[in-house]
Amino acid sequence: MSGKPCSTKVLMVNRRPSPIKHTKLEELTVPDFMNPNGYDDTLKGYDTCFYCAGISSVGMNEEKYTHITYDTTMSFASKLVNLNPEMIFNFVSGGHTDSSEKGKIMWARVKGKTENALMKLPFKGVYNFRPGFMKPFKEQKNVKSIFKVLVLLYPVLLPKRSLTMKQVGQAMINAVLKGYPKQILEIQDIKALAEMN
Repeated sequence: MSGKPCSTKVLMVNRRPSPIKHTKLEELTVPDFMNPNGYDDTLKGYDTCFYCAGISSVGMNEEKYTHITYDTTMSFASKLVNLNPEMIFNFVSGGHTDSSEKGKIMWARVKGKTENALMKLPFKGVYNFRPGFMKPFKEQKNVKSIFKVLVLLYPVLLPKRSLTMKQVGQAMINAVLKGYPKQILEIQDIKALAEMN
């Protein structure tokens, strides 16, 4: 999360301590996002949240995936909007998310339900980013084997259906600084927003 426009304060909220260190970066460890109570003083005073937590649905039933993707996100977002009603909330969703919440694909329904619920919260703004395949970068850790294979195919099969993490990150920053006319951003929207000067 970033502080007020003239502030240089960035707060990273994790379930476990991170090895990332920077003079402008502060860290808050919240073991259970379903219970974000007791941290109000630390979470108050921010104007932006980049919510990038998530998990693959592979091997998960709908109840468990909903708990992680919907319940946890909404619990944390509800806490933030109460503390920071002028906040812009950026949510990393997924390509082919189902806004109708009625499709056959479980994860897409749950993501759609989460997006819809976030857009109903009284934040200053909510942007849902649907990046599709994100090309891993060289220093990235915990890259699944399937993504290592897809990277080999990237130049031929995936350029129009994928993004780099740098593009997604820049688009999220620009959404806060410049705004965007859509609350749901597909791959082409994210590319366009990332390139805004």
